[in-house]
Amino acid sequence: MRWTRTILNVAVAASLTLTAPAVAAQEAARTADLLAQLAQPDNEGWRRLERQIITEWSKSGSPAMDLLLQRGREALRADDIPAAIAHLTALTDHAPDFAEGWNARATAYFRAGLYGPSLDDIARTLTLNPHHFGALAGLGAILAETGRKAAALKAYKAALAIHPHLERVSDAVRRLETELAGQAI
Repeated sequence: MRWTRTILNVAVAASLTLTAPAVAAQEAARTADLLAQLAQPDNEGWRRLERQIITEWSKSGSPAMDLLLQRGREALRADDIPAAIAHLTALTDHAPDFAEGWNARATAYFRAGLYGPSLDDIARTLTLNPHHFGALAGLGAILAETGRKAAALKAYKAALAIHPHLERVSDAVRRLETELAGQAI
């Protein structure tokens, strides 16, 4: 009986180990497909696609880490920035390869006026997920806010290349292009 249980445990562990990369590959392919659809400027279903992408990006693979992300986002919505930073710091400490944790904390730092830490977290987000249009838009906002308009314009355009339906980002691009007209970029 003991021997049978050991064999079953090993078999289950092996099957989980073998299926986890396959599941991750399927999820990555699904997200890539959603991003390709989102990039189509004439796609009227972009809001649904955006929600699906964010939902995919919000899956850490751990219920505990997903709970930390949820609590951090709830604290942000409640404008409790210190609590948001605390939850999201715990998340990034325990799941350093989870891009959405870094992005959410970047948002919290931005809302706290802490642009340096926010930029650091945006850089980490984009290293882990180069297609993160929200992080690119946040980068553009910080660069514009700090007077680096040409760099902000590049970041905003990178966000729009991935998600051409971001109205505020499109407005920021038009504004920056007007401001930079006649200046060397």
